[in-house]
Amino acid sequence: MSHAPPRRIFITVAEVSGDLHAAHLIRSLKLLDSSIIIEGLGGPEMRAAGAIVHHETVKSAAMGFSAALRAPEVIRLLAWTRNHFKTCRPDLQICCDSWGMNKYFAKLAHGMGVPVLYYIAPQVWASREGRVKKLRKWVDQLACILPFAEVYFRGHGVKATFVGHPLFDELPARRPRPVARDFADRPPVVGLLPGSRRAEAAKNLPAMLRVAERIRSRFPGVKFLVPTTAGTDAVVHAIADGVADVVCKENAFDEVVPQCDLCITVSGTATLHVAGHLVPMLVVYRLSPISWHGFGRWIVRTRTFALVNLLSEGRRHIVPEFIPWFGEPEAVADTAIRFLEVAAERSAQVDELAKLLLSLDKTGASLNVARMAVGMISGGESNANIEHRTSSIKH
Repeated sequence: MSHAPPRRIFITVAEVSGDLHAAHLIRSLKLLDSSIIIEGLGGPEMRAAGAIVHHETVKSAAMGFSAALRAPEVIRLLAWTRNHFKTCRPDLQICCDSWGMNKYFAKLAHGMGVPVLYYIAPQVWASREGRVKKLRKWVDQLACILPFAEVYFRGHGVKATFVGHPLFDELPARRPRPVARDFADRPPVVGLLPGSRRAEAAKNLPAMLRVAERIRSRFPGVKFLVPTTAGTDAVVHAIADGVADVVCKENAFDEVVPQCDLCITVSGTATLHVAGHLVPMLVVYRLSPISWHGFGRWIVRTRTFALVNLLSEGRRHIVPEFIPWFGEPEAVADTAIRFLEVAAERSAQVDELAKLLLSLDKTGASLNVARMAVGMISGGESNANIEHRTSSIKH
């Protein structure tokens, strides 16, 4: 009696956050079917979750012009993956986030007849909408983590489903609301969150430290905490070395942020992550004037950048954002000092963040994506069945 070979899923990620999201997905896949062989390109989180990681891809994560420097690496990995697929063809390719790299793996898999599930869609609704044509061509199912993204992509002919945000699978279950202090009993604690990518941290942290200087002059004894990742730890320590009141700690986001009275964070998922801990924040993103005025302002379709503002009703600025930020410390520092001086202003922002989280703070995204994946390798699951499973998240 012959037995069918075990089914295989190949996952590709390109950065620390994708590695973490993929790890939670892998655990959910193993929960649904422990016989599935899961392999791919990723990092230590994927490996710890039980995947066979053939090549490490997260420590050199980059964006923008810096990402172009990874082209030789991506070409090499594509060649390796093409040969691997010829001998160990997977039943499904899952691309997790990082469109800059994963678009090539989606195209490769599609061209070799391997179904493609894309988890965490590129923000084409914000810029470079032309990318949606490639998604429609190369991707069989798109798992969206933002509620409005499903409507957008379906309107452009992409088979998309809102699955929930994986952040809420990863956050600690108990997250008490912090007390807004007036600092009569102790100096404030300020989080500096320069990003999870090496180039991103190298660009943002020096300017953040200039802001820290001005905060220090108003609040002597202030302490600054910087959570780092495997990709940013070395560069953050190099930049902050010798600054006595700056404490850096690797892989400690959920430990560090709840200790903060205020966070100064780069835009992106980090803003929602900070909101998940109900810590008030300012949002920045360092850009050069040449990059912004030369092309950035022409390709970005939205003038709201912080994810928590994009998700707010009417896309209101419930948190101050300084994007593009050319690195001048005055406006950011003055706003941070005002927030630290006025506890009521911090409390009001936290109230808004709590309202925002009411419809988002639900677990289950990883399991929903795992169900989509198992359905796809089991002969194809109808969109109606997937929608039924995710309806509790939507409503």
